[in-house]
Amino acid sequence: MNVLICSTPDAASVNLRERILSDDWIYHKDFHGNSVMLHNTMALVTIDEPHIYADHIDKEIVNNLGIVADNIIFLSKHKSASGKKALTVHPIGNWGKAELGGKDEKLTPASPHLMTSVLRSMIHAASALPEYEVTFEVTHHGPLLETPTFFLEIGSTEEDWVNEKAAKALADALMSAKENKQHPVAVGVGGGHYAPRFTETALSKKLDFGHMIPNYAIDFQDENKLSNSIHDALEASNTDLVFVHIKSLKKDQVAFVMRAVANAGGTLIDSHSLELL
Repeated sequence: MNVLICSTPDAASVNLRERILSDDWIYHKDFHGNSVMLHNTMALVTIDEPHIYADHIDKEIVNNLGIVADNIIFLSKHKSASGKKALTVHPIGNWGKAELGGKDEKLTPASPHLMTSVLRSMIHAASALPEYEVTFEVTHHGPLLETPTFFLEIGSTEEDWVNEKAAKALADALMSAKENKQHPVAVGVGGGHYAPRFTETALSKKLDFGHMIPNYAIDFQDENKLSNSIHDALEASNTDLVFVHIKSLKKDQVAFVMRAVANAGGTLIDSHSLELL
């Protein structure tokens, strides 16, 4: 069972919920005063609180609804200072201080196969919306859960959040995505917030991504801290593979990251291995 969560203070979240719901969904029971709807192997839950602060909502869903989720997908807006139009998916957690929900330096388990499958479906579903960039974002913000989770987002302005065509494209991508659990999974290290190298690789290769650590989250003076982050990311992504965006790093930073990967027990994906995927 995959559980979708809508947060009513979030305009994009409500927009996505309305594009997803149809006559095929049936009422199950109430949760937080809102109707829970079911369709095949999906449940749609609505809450009136900001989703980034909904720590351990997976446990509440089990206790109150009797639903054990395989994956949780939060429907959400994406906001950026640039106002960039984007349709995104990303894992959640904090590499450092928890400024937007969750806990300091704690990760929620990633959902690599489903999240990456949705990304691939988004490319096709959003083909009529060339103004929107389809992309991963790196791991950031809360909430903290024990269930594999990712965010599905429309960005980046109020106009985009209520754009029904953008929401319909994301809804179609989510409903049509078919995960392949035979694909290898990698943790990404390096690059920027929108992870263009990891996005391009996922779209062109049979490689699914779990947690992603951007350059801005790396303290290049503290190798042990990066090793711990990589170790946690591997564990929360259920893999031992690491894909490093080498071109985003300076020469001394490459050596630093490679040592951290080795110390974390990670196995580096090299260019030869990548070409075989």
